[in-house]
Amino acid sequence: MDEPFAGLNPEETNHMMDLTRRVRATGVTIVLVEHDMRAVMGLCGYLTVLNFGRLLAEGTSQEIRANASVIEAYLGGSG
Repeated sequence: MDEPFAGLNPEETNHMMDLTRRVRATGVTIVLVEHDMRAVMGLCGYLTVLNFGRLLAEGTSQEIRANASVIEAYLGGSG
């Protein structure tokens, strides 16, 4: 899915997250391209992070949250 949460308000995002979980529960693998970090972290078991088309990091949501390169590039590093 490409940016399914773009432009949604919080209630709509929650509904879309629930629908996505229901689809995933049927055994369907979902590839999600998304910038809504709450949705990404709440839905994804394993993440691949790209920065300008290059692999930046891979791992669980906990690993990605703690990855210094990801923090700098996407989450507003200390910089």
